[in-house]
Amino acid sequence: MSLQWTIIASFLYAEIAFVLLLALPIASPSKWQKFFRSKFLAYISNQASIYFLVLIGVLILCLLDAIREMQKYSNMESTDHQHLDAEMQGNMRLFRAQRNFYISGFALFLLIVIRRLVQMIAELATLLAQAEANFRQAQSASATAKTLLSQQGEGDEKNKKEVEELK
Repeated sequence: MSLQWTIIASFLYAEIAFVLLLALPIASPSKWQKFFRSKFLAYISNQASIYFLVLIGVLILCLLDAIREMQKYSNMESTDHQHLDAEMQGNMRLFRAQRNFYISGFALFLLIVIRRLVQMIAELATLLAQAEANFRQAQSASATAKTLLSQQGEGDEKNKKEVEELK
């Protein structure tokens, strides 16, 4: 495997590990959000969109190169197996082109999946914080309503006693 495809395959393996890390219930969404909003990642995220687009561009170029290689080696003529070594070499090149196609395709796909996973985890953390705030607000409103009802009940009892005394 050439150097560029070794780098892309290593990047694919790192992406797989990162997706598994995000998908496993190791940390809560709020902890992930704290990590994603840390100073280190905030420093990197200023240029992250540019890096992300450049990375997508490189992966698309590698994918197109693999597609071109696949088409080049899949249209080879069969010469009645007279030159077996040439046919085997052509099949080997086709196999490598297909392997490179899958490596770059999955790397591109996982890059998009990772971006969406990070967005969804951040949104989930925000929604969980809102739900917790709404629950606290509902508890506070319930406690206030109970105290008002108990005060109103005491006032009703006083009014009933006054009415009975007047009778």
